[in-house]
Amino acid sequence: MGVGMQIAYLGFAGSAALEGEAGAELVRLNRFAEHIAGCHLAIEARSDQSSGRALYDARLDLITRDYALIPVEHSTDADPKLALHQAFDTAVEVLERLAGSIR
Repeated sequence: MGVGMQIAYLGFAGSAALEGEAGAELVRLNRFAEHIAGCHLAIEARSDQSSGRALYDARLDLITRDYALIPVEHSTDADPKLALHQAFDTAVEVLERLAGSIR
């Protein structure tokens, strides 16, 4: 069983490159497929209040096999790919702790 993903882009149109990057990051979660069924990824473009430059906030919610929601800490960066990567890094850390506590 693989892990599914829904992606929402807020404040910008997204891109095929960013969607491909998200798909590549999703592969990292497949080793936890016995614990999670899917995830919801939201990437939001917003402007930094002080500098006015664009920032991207990546939010990832994990969906367990029994439909519980595990929210992952937001990641923000001027580069949407870095924000995305950081969100998945955090998700892996959360899932490693979860898997360790179940065993």
